[in-house]
Amino acid sequence: MASTADAKARPSAGAPLLLLRNLRLLDPNNDEVRGGHEILIEGDRFRDVSDKPIKADGASVIDCGGRVVMPGLIDCHVHSMHSEVYIRRLEDIPLTLNTARAARRVREMLDRGFTTVRDAGGTDYGFRQAIDEGYFPGPRMFIAGRSLGPTGGHNDNRARTRDQAPCFCCNAMVWLREQVDGPDQVRRAAREQMRLGVDAIKIMISGGVASPFDPLESLQFSVAEIQAAAEEAHAFGRYVSAHAYSPEAIIRGVANGVRTIEHGNLIDDEAASLMAEKGAFVVANIVAYVAMKERAAQFGMPAEMLEKNELVLDGGFRSLEICKRNGVKVAYGSDLLGALAEDQSREFSIRASVVRPIDVIRSATLIGAEVVRRQGKLGVIAPGAWADLIVVDGDPLADITLLEGQGRHLSAIMKGGVFHKNRLQAAA
Repeated sequence: MASTADAKARPSAGAPLLLLRNLRLLDPNNDEVRGGHEILIEGDRFRDVSDKPIKADGASVIDCGGRVVMPGLIDCHVHSMHSEVYIRRLEDIPLTLNTARAARRVREMLDRGFTTVRDAGGTDYGFRQAIDEGYFPGPRMFIAGRSLGPTGGHNDNRARTRDQAPCFCCNAMVWLREQVDGPDQVRRAAREQMRLGVDAIKIMISGGVASPFDPLESLQFSVAEIQAAAEEAHAFGRYVSAHAYSPEAIIRGVANGVRTIEHGNLIDDEAASLMAEKGAFVVANIVAYVAMKERAAQFGMPAEMLEKNELVLDGGFRSLEICKRNGVKVAYGSDLLGALAEDQSREFSIRASVVRPIDVIRSATLIGAEVVRRQGKLGVIAPGAWADLIVVDGDPLADITLLEGQGRHLSAIMKGGVFHKNRLQAAA
């Protein structure tokens, strides 16, 4: 089950030591920020976390000035390669240009404090490896490759005047999606995506907003097709992630092996109860619908898509309450396309209107780590975990907007023991 996201997470003998002092610790396992802590980092791992002075001969020492230190953030639903708000415009974007745009998009994610992301469709192993090898900065990345969907469904973006999909061999659509029909085609496509190094298989099992002709309430993929994807993913040590809005679609997916539901805006108590029973996750992304309502029209999104957006936006806030009531774990997602990506961190304050700030932070740390199956390694500041952290100029439990503003309130961002940003001073 190893991913290249793990590639630089190996401690080495004689790794440099870094001691952070004079900090307040925001441990998402607790309900409040605690003062008087120190953190020792060895190489790319946390070695010690203590509320007493840590003795570390030869360590470089940094004074955090009483700021809050917390785990690096995890966004479980991004699209690095979706550089246009209206997806069909990607057909006119060369893959080279789109890759350059994506490099900037992931750097800006890291600038906002997201040290880990799960790309929910459209990004291949080569882009992930380029980050790992240091060609450009970006978060630790888990990928789904091409999303799989049936003819006429959310994955099918053809105009009605086209009977076949255009060739996507050299434009920005190349890694986004694939149309498959029947269990055998689903099985083959899932195997191919896993051969290409994905961490999860993404399937479309209901209608969607950013597709022209499928109703939101439509059920996509048969039970046999869903089961084929789940069987192959589980056999390979991976899992299935499913785009779904309606209760019917959610129930069909989770009952047949789907592990994460993307969006889930129209969930009801019956569907939520089944998810809790099965240990499935919702990855919510209300900010996407807020941003589309505000600005998507100016980037070419047509009226029929915006009408569907209104329906799911209204349900998004209720979905958080329903999930909380039924004990469903909700991870942090953004799902922002094109220029809307700058709103990635707004999900914090949007959700905080419904749930406590600490619960929003848990969704972007502890729960996110569970979704990518790296609990104890990500989303925490604890011995043995990967040294991903952010240093906040204030207490985000008192003011959640400190996690917004394109990272302006973050004095430091560290991924794997290396500072991406550092305004802190070395101790005298």
